[in-house]
Amino acid sequence: MIGIRQKLALGFGGLLLIVAAMGVLTIRQIDALGGAIDVILKQNYRSVIACQQMTESLERIDSGVLIIFAGHDHEGVHTVGEYELAFKTALRVELGNITLPGEHEKARKIQMLFNRYTGVIDRVSDSSVSVAEREKLYFSELQPLFFEIKVLAHQVLEMNQQNMNDANEKARKMASSAHNIMLAAIFASTILALLFSYQSHRWILMPIKKLIASAEEIRKGNLDLVLDTASRDEIGQLSGSFNEMAATLRTMRKRDRETLIRTRRATQEVFKVLPSPIAVLDLDGCVEVATESAEHLFRLKPGVNVRDLGLAWLTGLLQSSFRNGTVVESEDANSCIQHFSGNREYFFQPVAVPVPSGTESGDCIGTALIFRDVTQLHEQLELKRSVIATVSHQLRTPLTSLRMSIHLLLEERIGSLNEQQADMLLAAREESERLVHIVDDLLDINRIESGKAHLHILPVSPVLLGEGVEPFLVAARDQGVSIITTIGAELPEVMADIESIRHVIANLLSNALRFTSPGGKITVSAAEVPDSIRFSVADTGSGIAPEHLEHLFEQFYRVPGQHEKSGIGLGLSIVKEIVETHGGMAGVESALGSGSVFYFTLPVRKNR
Repeated sequence: MIGIRQKLALGFGGLLLIVAAMGVLTIRQIDALGGAIDVILKQNYRSVIACQQMTESLERIDSGVLIIFAGHDHEGVHTVGEYELAFKTALRVELGNITLPGEHEKARKIQMLFNRYTGVIDRVSDSSVSVAEREKLYFSELQPLFFEIKVLAHQVLEMNQQNMNDANEKARKMASSAHNIMLAAIFASTILALLFSYQSHRWILMPIKKLIASAEEIRKGNLDLVLDTASRDEIGQLSGSFNEMAATLRTMRKRDRETLIRTRRATQEVFKVLPSPIAVLDLDGCVEVATESAEHLFRLKPGVNVRDLGLAWLTGLLQSSFRNGTVVESEDANSCIQHFSGNREYFFQPVAVPVPSGTESGDCIGTALIFRDVTQLHEQLELKRSVIATVSHQLRTPLTSLRMSIHLLLEERIGSLNEQQADMLLAAREESERLVHIVDDLLDINRIESGKAHLHILPVSPVLLGEGVEPFLVAARDQGVSIITTIGAELPEVMADIESIRHVIANLLSNALRFTSPGGKITVSAAEVPDSIRFSVADTGSGIAPEHLEHLFEQFYRVPGQHEKSGIGLGLSIVKEIVETHGGMAGVESALGSGSVFYFTLPVRKNR
């Protein structure tokens, strides 16, 4: 049996042989060309340059002799000596670079003639000899030697140039031969590659295409497909594995269907007996399964799309859950869905819980809609508010009488008081005033939570709100604390009820004064943030530990270690309720030893 591995080895082996042969031929041709070029550039070229230098030096020497004849003995002797040295240097190069037949004899002859030439120069340059004899010696001996040496140097130069031309022609022929050989090798490898491509299509690609088509059918759910396994190579083995896989998938699909049906029926039966309204929705918002209470109270029946129910709050809740992929409650944590059933009022808190697919991608495959029954909690809150309102109103009348009595006693209208009695009445007046503030706080927070607080929200300049600082300036001066206000007039107007926001600032200022030591500083400032103005009250007090920061705005929460007369922990909760009623938010930034910054935001007036 010839498998795919053998078929691939057969085709690629032929290509490998062609590539190897092309590589060997290319290396050989390149080496030959390199040798030819080496001859041209390294050997003959040096000889050509040496001959040119000898010819040039010889001419310069002759010029020097003529200069001597002209009467410039010193300059002429210098020129002759300089170029004699240059000629000898070039001649040594030529003698050390003999590469052609006959070149050595000519170079030796040039050396011999030049030695004679230099001897004649010495005689011609001798000033003791008459000018006529020196001229005769120049024309009879020196000049013939000059021409003979020059001719020999030119012959050596031509020999080397001719050899360079021959080597160049040889290299060109070798390059042409290499070009033809490479073309032939490329043509042969192309033919072999096309042959292998054709065979690969028959041996490998066509069976693989059949496998791809079969796999696509299986992907579409056609698990009854049976592949041809007539081939005995790896493709045939893969086809057999595909058939076994399809059989296994058929078995698993049948088992999964049975499990799914059993699970769905069990889920439906369990949902029927659950008391809380719960519904499971798919990604399109259609109800798949729901409890009887969800069907009865909110019309969430299986098959119903929640978008068709006209419940905007429910659609928004589901969209937030789909978008964020997290558990999402109603936008307002204090808002509840009110529902009347059987002459009774119920309150539900809706929660959307995404249902994960269970895969690594973490995608959601649906949403579970749960309605938490908060009726009892709501009733308890209403009862608490009612009790607080009743108790607070009932306390106001006896407190008023008590305050009046203490006031009359302190004025001594019904008799004089000794020092001890006066101290006790002053303490009683202070405690009664503290009790009045507590009752007022309880009534304020009760009115705000119940929605009975009437706010007149109008466009207001932040500077006008900052005027609430003035009543505290005297108390701050007496305490040795400076109050600095930095609220710019250029800030845009905010939407606020003046009296309630001044109450907020007053509450924050009184807290800052209470916890700022003499010599400290309190800064009231305002700055523009996106769509809001942020008001801040910063002090240089001792600061607050991090574990207490998140509880400061809770009702009746007091930081441990405070004085008993510092309040019952309602001031900041009233601040939070007032600010949130305006559509803003309140917060705090603090660290032990670094003071505290209490801040709140108010929405900016929108341009009409």
